[in-house]
Amino acid sequence: MTSGVKRARDGTAREKPQAEQPRGRFHDMFTGFRSELDEHHDRRERIIKASRDVTAQSKKIIFTLQRVKQLNKGYPPHIQKDVDARLEEIKKLLTGIAPDLQSINRYRYTGPVRCLEELIEALSFSHYLQHQTLITPEETQAAVQADIILTPHDYMYGVFDLFGELMRFATVTTAQTGELVGREERNILADMQELGCAFAMLPAPPTKDFRGKMGVARESVKKVERLGYGLVVRGSERPKGWVPDMRDDAPEPTDD
Repeated sequence: MTSGVKRARDGTAREKPQAEQPRGRFHDMFTGFRSELDEHHDRRERIIKASRDVTAQSKKIIFTLQRVKQLNKGYPPHIQKDVDARLEEIKKLLTGIAPDLQSINRYRYTGPVRCLEELIEALSFSHYLQHQTLITPEETQAAVQADIILTPHDYMYGVFDLFGELMRFATVTTAQTGELVGREERNILADMQELGCAFAMLPAPPTKDFRGKMGVARESVKKVERLGYGLVVRGSERPKGWVPDMRDDAPEPTDD
């Protein structure tokens, strides 16, 4: 004789409770792995989102600084206000992800925090405009104002990108003033040449990224050199407000 089926008040049959399956000896270990991976992905998403915003703010600082027309002088009030406001926003963004970038995680998430290179580019450009000197790693770390360690890689690749901004600044100011900006005994071209020589003396890592940035830096120096040569050779023939022709920036011919 079969046993009766237990039913609910509405007449539907009740399911028999399933017996709890015994856990294997590795269950707790893999549960811990799952939790660690979940934390890793959440942390990485937070860093990527903040990094994207820091990069955007850093680029806007650079665009603002390109409106400066002189070296070794303070910024106009409206430019200083804009730069300060964006640096404060960057500070808040970096402070928010600082706990996620402590200890070994600082190196674990090197890729997602490439925004620091863009920030260093902005800080070094601002420092150069005000002092006509290269910002030091210690000054850069202090300017970040967040509990995040800057690595030598961050500093070097951020300064690499400075070449392009100096080239643009030199091109615009030369068109407006008819001369390369700088102190009497030293102008922006001499600074770029010295910095370029310093990078050239470094042992080149066998990476595509380094070779690419080194090539861009050299080309930026060459463009400002051609700009200076043009001022000396044909300066009197050029009207005030002259802007270099793009043909002056054409690649040099090579022998086959």
